[in-house]
Amino acid sequence: MADLDDLREGADFGLGISRENQCFHVKGAENLPWGMKDRLSRIFNPKTGKAVMLAFDHGFIMGPTSGLERIDLNIVPLIEYADCLMCTRGILQSTIPANTTKPICLRSDAGTSILTDLNDNVLIDIEDAIRMNVSAMAVMLAIGDDAHEAKTVANLYKAVDKASRYNIPVMGVTAVGKQMARDARYFGLASRICAENGATIVKTYYCEGFEKVAAACPVPVVIAGGKKLPEKEALELCYNAINDGAAGVDMGRNVFQSTSPVAMIQAVHAVVHQGITPDQGYELFCDLAK
Repeated sequence: MADLDDLREGADFGLGISRENQCFHVKGAENLPWGMKDRLSRIFNPKTGKAVMLAFDHGFIMGPTSGLERIDLNIVPLIEYADCLMCTRGILQSTIPANTTKPICLRSDAGTSILTDLNDNVLIDIEDAIRMNVSAMAVMLAIGDDAHEAKTVANLYKAVDKASRYNIPVMGVTAVGKQMARDARYFGLASRICAENGATIVKTYYCEGFEKVAAACPVPVVIAGGKKLPEKEALELCYNAINDGAAGVDMGRNVFQSTSPVAMIQAVHAVVHQGITPDQGYELFCDLAK
């Protein structure tokens, strides 16, 4: 209780000074509740508006794929250099140190593996996300897949319905099947469908004409790294995506399968947040990898 013996009347009200327009640094989030903005601010750096997310949820369909054989040895050393960690609840609970301060984007759907028909997923319980104090939930959409499109869109809007009650952002992840075109028309359609159904972040792929994909999506778009590329090419991918309107990257294999993952994630971070060129990024990578 305040000490009533020294109660002073307020005097400095800043009269005549108008309040600054507080434009939020995350695209499309200006009108969201405080809790949602707080979680988004953990993921997207308030100074740059960008994010370097480290994706290592691959094991939920691929098992111990290259670079993810031992999460404790291969991923934990990278945590300090990432802005956000994207993983499954099993890995989060079993392997990620609980004293990490990095926000978690929880893979929130599962169902099939690479041995069967992918995309036939169901949602995890929202209470798991709450119990694990995550900053976002990730749900996949299979747009253009006759067998799974409707189900995965339903998964997204159900996740948004539940997560919004607790001010947890949802990231829509656009899947690419064998029969799906990898072009701006497809990614623009898939990204917009994610946003229209309530996703506060969209993860998709970089392509020719990506600037149209990013411009037409009313929420931040982060790009997937996709298959492993040579380090310089991966840095060029990051640079081009950011210049064309991406709000960050959500990279996995191009980091943890690198010849020097610690050096690579730092180079990616510099390209995304500092705007250095791919040549400068590769030089930084080579210096750090020595």
